[in-house]
Amino acid sequence: MHVASIFILFFMMFMPMAFAQDDNAIQNAVYQKNSYSAVTKDPKLMQALDLMDGTTGEWAKMAILGDNLSGKPVKIMFKDLSKISPQYATFDALGWKDNDTLYIYINKKHSNAPPEALATILCHEAVHQDTSSSIEEETYCWGYEADVWIQMKKRNPALINISSSEYPLVNRLNTLEKMFKNVNYTTKEIKQSVSTNPGYSDLPMYSPGFGK
Repeated sequence: MHVASIFILFFMMFMPMAFAQDDNAIQNAVYQKNSYSAVTKDPKLMQALDLMDGTTGEWAKMAILGDNLSGKPVKIMFKDLSKISPQYATFDALGWKDNDTLYIYINKKHSNAPPEALATILCHEAVHQDTSSSIEEETYCWGYEADVWIQMKKRNPALINISSSEYPLVNRLNTLEKMFKNVNYTTKEIKQSVSTNPGYSDLPMYSPGFGK
């Protein structure tokens, strides 16, 4: 089963019931508001979470809200990643685990990025829920980004004309989209790029949940 099919399966698993009662809808709205406050105080990141609805990013949103290996909401924020370590200075985002709490740090250089782009990078980082990663896991994450970004652009065509030079995160996502489409919506080309990325040179091929 290739990546796109897996994403569609995830979407079907987490898709809300279309005929929910009004009372349930109100309760869900209150729950969502409260859940966001446990995740972030940044209005732009809250908007990014909203934009995951109706896409395969809904799985990532549920993970961020607490349906993850820690069982707790993931803290998300913009951060100068060089303050964690100089080696992270150029990273676009970073998944981090401190004791039992998961964090997603987005490089502060992307604080002006379109909310759809922020939603997409959050999808990548939401997959990382432990201290182990691998080539297979990163390949999945990059493919997930490509898949969600395609959906975001389809829903908001104005994203097609956004300047990649002005928004580095958009440039990254457009590149992943192209790689994904080049090989019939599979991660074959993405995996090659991940495998040769110097930043992943010390990663094993497989990690828990992403093995043979």
